Amino acid sequence: MMKKYELTQNSIEIDNRTLYQIRALKDFGSVKKGDLGGYIESENNLNHDGNCWISGNALVYENAWVYGNAWVSGNAKVYGKTEVYGNVHVYGNVQVYENALVHEDALVSGDALVSGNAQIYGNTLIYENAQIYGNAQIYGNAWVYGSARVSENAYIYGDAYIYGDAWVFGNARIYGDTRIYGNVRVYENALVHEDAQIYGNAQVSGNVQVFGNAQVSGSAQVSGNAQVYGDARVSGNTHVYEDAHVYGNARLGNVPVNFNCNFDPYKILKEILNCPKILPVLSGLNENLDKLISTILTKTGT
Repeated sequence: MMKKYELTQNSIEIDNRTLYQIRALKDFGSVKKGDLGGYIESENNLNHDGNCWISGNALVYENAWVYGNAWVSGNAKVYGKTEVYGNVHVYGNVQVYENALVHEDALVSGDALVSGNAQIYGNTLIYENAQIYGNAQIYGNAWVYGSARVSENAYIYGDAYIYGDAWVFGNARIYGDTRIYGNVRVYENALVHEDAQIYGNAQVSGNVQVFGNAQVSGSAQVSGNAQVYGDARVSGNTHVYEDAHVYGNARLGNVPVNFNCNFDPYKILKEILNCPKILPVLSGLNENLDKLISTILTKTGT
């Protein structure tokens, strides 16, 4: 078999290793004979089969292996025992290292970091300052970007988007058309799926499930074995915990909930306060009570 590239005399030192610039020996893919590429430590870093290539200032060294039709370019660094293959494109200032695998049609760019035993595959997009590490897996059509982090044993798949400063870790599973963003933390055994959205400073943990069109936002916490689903909205400083189910058109803000709820408590309280015999009795009894009544009436548009 004819080799498709050779090592040139142009070399650089990186991490006490000598890397050599490569030069194409024949036409293949979009590469033309004589094209200079990036830098590798040895021919064990880049396969001679397929259309795989390393270009620009990209570096591939140690026991890293690029094969198939994968392309590593820009200022990317691929090292450790990583494998990059399939139709993958890794570029920008990306670093892929340790035992990470990037394959199929994944795209990794920007300043993203992929490390540990992480796996990136499918049609996934990982970009900007995203970090994927531990035993995390990102696949399907999922996107992880911004400064988002996915770590430990978390899986992101389907059409899910994780972005902003969100951090998904533990054994969390995020899938469907889920959107998780802001400063959110999703961890332990949490499941978030279908069209659910978690944003703001919300935290979802334990054995929680959030699904349907549900939204958890603000500084809300959902924990324990709780479930939030349907068109429910949980916001503010609300804490939903234990075995509580919040569903239907429930609207919860700034209340602790450990019971099943499919209603808007503010509307119920408004109905109570609208009773002509109750509001006059409660008004003026306590300054904090007056504030609570005012908040309820404001939230319900009274």
